[in-house]
Amino acid sequence: MEPCLYQGSVTHTRLAPFRHHFAYRVFSMLLDIDGVPQQTAKTRFFSHNRWNILAFFDRDHGARDGSPVRPWIDGVLRANGYDPSGWRVWLHCFPRLFGYVFNPLSIYFCCDAEGQLRALLYDVRNTFGDKHGYLIPVTAAGVGPIEHGCAKGFHVSPFFPLEGRYTFTLTPPGERLAVRITLSDATGPTLIAAQTGKRVALCDRNILKLVLSHPLMTLKVIAAIHWEALWIWKKGAAFHRRPEPPGQEVTAILPVDPLPQQSRASGG
Repeated sequence: MEPCLYQGSVTHTRLAPFRHHFAYRVFSMLLDIDGVPQQTAKTRFFSHNRWNILAFFDRDHGARDGSPVRPWIDGVLRANGYDPSGWRVWLHCFPRLFGYVFNPLSIYFCCDAEGQLRALLYDVRNTFGDKHGYLIPVTAAGVGPIEHGCAKGFHVSPFFPLEGRYTFTLTPPGERLAVRITLSDATGPTLIAAQTGKRVALCDRNILKLVLSHPLMTLKVIAAIHWEALWIWKKGAAFHRRPEPPGQEVTAILPVDPLPQQSRASGG
């Protein structure tokens, strides 16, 4: 893996009780969380913890209190039986664009000293300001996509109940990156959300090119969520009130048994 940008799209397809689809173009970034200062030092238009055209702020990730991200993810891993000594952790997320960011999903790729992917943390955030993570082991990372699942435990959309099960299908970062999340209930799949991207170098030229072609990306992401929610409501989707967020910060799936009833919660 190398620090880079990904240019691609996000799609959402609701399958039940009626079909609804939307898509929009986005760009995202992949960063080595130990090397963010060095990565930003190489560009004029990308900064760490200060305003720029693109920026990465520690307070947008991890504990979200402005503290460095690495101690937080190390704490999450250790609390759930991993020893991240010597590991490298990569974060795929949206950058701040002109000071604004909203990350519905950030993914931490946790690799051991040999570069093997050992764990994934899917960090989910809703529009109410709540967040929750799903820590899932990677027991056999080959060349193809990785697929795994867990029980849903966090309120994301008011038009879906809290109950359900996620299936994650992930192509790890390379020349292309792809993640697909399928939400299912007892009757079958109800929602498929996906993000795909093609790798481009993290440099000033590409930053300007992507910003000019996606000038209001952050606002578009937030606006799309609310606009599509209005259409879904007008189509008659049932409304579910926001429950209290989970008491724990992260739900961790045990490597020995990924069934949802064997999941373990951790405060991270």
